[in-house]
Amino acid sequence: MPLWSAVVKRETAHKTTNHAIRETLSTRYYRCLDTHLKRNLKTGMVLIFIAGLLYMFARADYRQGEPSLRGQPEKDFALTLDGKPSRLSYLKGNVVVLNFWATWCPPCVDEAPSLNALQRRIAPLGGTVLGISLDEDQDAYENFLKAYQLGFPNYRDPSKKIAMDYGTTMYPETYIIDRQGRLDRKIIGPQDWTSPEMTTYLDSILKSK
Repeated sequence: MPLWSAVVKRETAHKTTNHAIRETLSTRYYRCLDTHLKRNLKTGMVLIFIAGLLYMFARADYRQGEPSLRGQPEKDFALTLDGKPSRLSYLKGNVVVLNFWATWCPPCVDEAPSLNALQRRIAPLGGTVLGISLDEDQDAYENFLKAYQLGFPNYRDPSKKIAMDYGTTMYPETYIIDRQGRLDRKIIGPQDWTSPEMTTYLDSILKSK
């Protein structure tokens, strides 16, 4: 093979190798850049979500309830209380604090003593707390009732149908129902049901006809 031909082949091979290296490095660079951008995007979305939650928690309608449902009729449902068939509508004439909860929900657990205190206060005034548990585990549910000595009626709905009918997606979530069976407020998140603000609000509902 002529010398010049061998030189040309070596140069061509060298150029091809360099080109392949450049393409490989370029591909790796853009892959790293793409991964970095995606990571930053995900981080940004998480931060926006957290900021949104903090904003919601700080709003007055989160702490004191969302009144936009006021006046709408309650969504009736069947349940069992004290071993007997019943319905939510049978409680008409009472103020009902309808609370959706679960044993696997830490804020629900924290809220239980406050709901017990609320039940003791409003029961003589024609009010009641009605708990709807979303627990699938019956043993966990029953053990919780005993451990926390819940003094208000509760019903376990493992199908979650009642919660879904009410549009409940966050727990605990509570609906205040007046004596006429109308929704007054939807309250998302755990509450101090003995706070002065909540006491004043519920007293105004309890005094209404």
